[in-house]
Amino acid sequence: MLDFLGDLRRTHMCGELRAADAGEKAVLMGWVNRRRDFGNLLFIDLRDRSGIFQVVFNKETNAAAHEKAGTLRNEFVIAAIGTIKLRDADTINKNIPTGEVELVVEELRVLNTSKLPPFLPSDTALANEEARLKYRYIDLRRDVMQANIKLRHEVALAIRNYLSGLGFYEIETPFMTRSTPEGARDYLVPSRVQPGTFYALPQSPQIFKQILMISGFDRYFQIVRCFRDEDLRADRQPEFTQIDLEMSYPQADRVWEVVEGFLTASFKAAGHTIKTPFPRMDYDDAIRQYGIDKPDMRLPALTDVSDCFAAANVEQLAMSPNRPVLAIRIPKVGDLSRKERDDIKPLFNGKGNAKVFEDFGRLEKSFPEDLAKVRAKVGAVAGDLIVLVAGIAKPGEPASTPTASGKVLPQDGAIYSAAGLLWLALAQKFAYRHKAFEKTGDPSVDYKFLWVANFPMFEWDEGDQRWNAAHHPFTSLHEDDMDKLGGDSVTVMKNVKDPNSPLASVRALAYDVVLNGTELGSGSIRIHRQDIQSQIFSALGMTPEEASSRFGFFLEALEYGTPPHGGIALGLDRIVMILAGADSLREVIPFPKTARAVDLMVDAPTPVSEAQLKELGIAVKPAKA
Repeated sequence: MLDFLGDLRRTHMCGELRAADAGEKAVLMGWVNRRRDFGNLLFIDLRDRSGIFQVVFNKETNAAAHEKAGTLRNEFVIAAIGTIKLRDADTINKNIPTGEVELVVEELRVLNTSKLPPFLPSDTALANEEARLKYRYIDLRRDVMQANIKLRHEVALAIRNYLSGLGFYEIETPFMTRSTPEGARDYLVPSRVQPGTFYALPQSPQIFKQILMISGFDRYFQIVRCFRDEDLRADRQPEFTQIDLEMSYPQADRVWEVVEGFLTASFKAAGHTIKTPFPRMDYDDAIRQYGIDKPDMRLPALTDVSDCFAAANVEQLAMSPNRPVLAIRIPKVGDLSRKERDDIKPLFNGKGNAKVFEDFGRLEKSFPEDLAKVRAKVGAVAGDLIVLVAGIAKPGEPASTPTASGKVLPQDGAIYSAAGLLWLALAQKFAYRHKAFEKTGDPSVDYKFLWVANFPMFEWDEGDQRWNAAHHPFTSLHEDDMDKLGGDSVTVMKNVKDPNSPLASVRALAYDVVLNGTELGSGSIRIHRQDIQSQIFSALGMTPEEASSRFGFFLEALEYGTPPHGGIALGLDRIVMILAGADSLREVIPFPKTARAVDLMVDAPTPVSEAQLKELGIAVKPAKA
């Protein structure tokens, strides 16, 4: 028979008792983690979120409690009342903080029983992820998951306290708003009282936080849930949490100082001291040196080794004589097996514009002099992995002459992009044997932050044959590039379908903060003038009528004395994932979705009743095969 809690109060958490508490009366409550029966003595490892504590039942001194304890099984919920006692020297458990003491039980209350779970929180072998997500309430009892969620709380609290100390207000913005799809798809919510109309769950609070600046709040932040109906990966979820902030009258570097401050506070909460200010790099330099805009600064940059090859060998290798040959070097990988080398090619997505030479050793046997120059130029030592990416020779192609600024030319962009993605994929694949990925305990080595700034304002969409916003359409452009828009909406519209228009060279006051090859967040200085905002909408192919229909309320708000403002949003889930050393966001989110956007625990999404659909005026059509 189960017992009632009644007026019994817990006096201590399981993980907080120490030798200094010996002799005290205590009431502990928690789950049975493990049971050991030695006849007259029965031991229970009692678990709560703070840790594990041993309680002991002695048949000779309390036969009734001992007999009752004999019915206990894993995951029963109990209350144990007794006296804290020092363990004998030969029974001290040095593996747990509470290992010097135990509770001698005088009274036991069984508050609830438990079915045998599909896996136990104490299991050393991890259950498959599907079982873990279906029985998430069991999975969350594991000490690793408890530590991850505790870390998440501490990081969020540190950020809140830091930003509040700088005068930021935490202000909630709506979850039900209008659909203004930009990039990812919106999750839509039908309105019952306005039939045929829909709210959208916000992909971000972007417009609302800008309106808060128009409203005079000066400094806003929010740790906020956002929603995107997009394909998922290990670092993506349909609902996620971001650290969102906006401030009035900033330059970009003032936003960066604030971000560096709250990241310092959050890493300190996890026991790490990071160095600020973070290094800064222009987008063009990131592409030229690393091929991507989120480089992992623990790794060597790409090296153009085209000058190492004799012209005859370039022709024999079917490389383009007018394009760069980029060397990727991953240090200290060691010898690769044939299978590991074969696995490199599928990581490459040159898409016909470039080719990969993954077997450097075999190439070295055929072209020893050229490859010796490559080794020297990239600074390779024994055990380094070297992979080459080169353009494919095409008849009549124009020569590639580097500009004085070193900017990557458009005709070379595909080669740099392909090399950059392969560079990052190789680093991730061989991280287990790459010494730079081993934690050293030195945060300046383990955590390489970087600001990437001055992104392109627009990016060309080959599929739609039009310009899109590279960041988002509320991003301000450089003052020096303002005349490239055209000066008025009519002129700007003429550039929308032209890939060679001046829009290609417009720079945005946009910036990303990157950590170890992962983008933590993106931000920008915003457009605060209505005339410029209208021109940007025109550059994206919106007619004045379309812009008014989608953003008319915002364009009107900009006419009422909008101050210059800017901000950023960082992924809280990603930050905690990195600090926890986890491989997936699902390890640091209490109730995540699968890669198919399914909640296995509550079995969502599910169909709804015909009555609900009828009330909303919605008919569901069968999906097309």
